[in-house]
Amino acid sequence: MRTLLAAKQIDVGVHPTAHLPIIGTIDLDVLASTLLAVAIFSLLGYFLVRKVTPGVPGKFQLMWEIIYEMVSDLALSAIGPKGKRYIPIGVTIFIFILICNWIGFIPSALHPGGSFELLPAPTADVNLPLAFALFVIVWVHIDSARSRGFRGYFAHYKQPFTALLPINIIEEITKPITLTFRLFGNLFSGGLMVLVMTTLLPVFVVPYGELIWKPFDLFIGAIQAYIFMLLTVIYFAMATSNDPEHNEVLEKSH
Repeated sequence: MRTLLAAKQIDVGVHPTAHLPIIGTIDLDVLASTLLAVAIFSLLGYFLVRKVTPGVPGKFQLMWEIIYEMVSDLALSAIGPKGKRYIPIGVTIFIFILICNWIGFIPSALHPGGSFELLPAPTADVNLPLAFALFVIVWVHIDSARSRGFRGYFAHYKQPFTALLPINIIEEITKPITLTFRLFGNLFSGGLMVLVMTTLLPVFVVPYGELIWKPFDLFIGAIQAYIFMLLTVIYFAMATSNDPEHNEVLEKSH
């Protein structure tokens, strides 16, 4: 009986909204948290430029260098020397998505369990992951056409056999969908778990439940940022390679 009552009280995806004439309906809380993520990312970049040194790096610069080396190793091992051009997008995607994921760690609900988060993780809303996925996939197809030429670009859909053409086309269509829901699903489920705990658990237990879950949520956010960046690098590697065996290895890792 209590479960049924709780089910009626849990509203999934409730946001304060505003309607704009051309854009349509927007979620104000998701927009605010996205702008906050942009501001944090911009400030991190600004302070990096101010503090960067060719000598012994400070802790802040060292953090950036570790992330850069991580993305660089992935890009160069998957793509080769041409992978250098994809390091900036890999670093940008990893850090920005990580910030977006971790914003959800900020306790911003006016009344836990009874009101929405004022600053939800923007990646827990499907729109931002979808925008990122479409951005990546469109860029991947543009670079694939540049690398292979238009004839080679359309011919690779027939590899390794012409009969697989429909399957290869479906695979390309589903890539942005799977990329989107990998990120969105995991972040949304984390927020939903907190909402369920605050609804079903006794009031005096809720703070302890959140203390246990929130650090785990940070770990999930870091893993999902890494996976999104990793898949981005793999997609670029597959799009710019003309070696079927190399693409098969990357598909298995994917």
